[in-house]
Amino acid sequence: MPHELERSPGLPLSVDGAPAFSHPWQAQAFAMTVHLHESGVFTWSEWAAALSREVHRPGRASDGSDYFESWVAALGALLVERGVASDETIRQLAADWQRAAEATPHGRPIRLGDR
Repeated sequence: MPHELERSPGLPLSVDGAPAFSHPWQAQAFAMTVHLHESGVFTWSEWAAALSREVHRPGRASDGSDYFESWVAALGALLVERGVASDETIRQLAADWQRAAEATPHGRPIRLGDR
C-alpha cells in the first residue's frame, strides 16, 4: 500500500507508479518528509497545502522541473511553522550543505562537515 505522501500534488512518478527521483537528495527529502509526517510533525492536509503553495509560488518553473526544490521549501516552511527549526537554522543548513557539495569530488557522498 503506498504511503499517502506518494499522492503529493505533482510528485513525479515512474511507470509503475512509484515516486521517481532524479537525484539521491530528492529521495532523501522524500524520506525525511515521510518520517516527519509519520512522527506527527504535520498532517497530510498540512503537507499538501504547504507543497501546493510552493509549487504554485510565482517564479516556479511551469514545467515542474523545480518540483523537488518546491518540496524542500515546503518542508522547511512547515518545520519553521511548527517550531521544529528556525528560518535562520534552515538557511544556515542549506548554506552548509551547498559548501559541502561544492567541496565534494564527483561521485563521493556529501558529508556536511566536509569543507
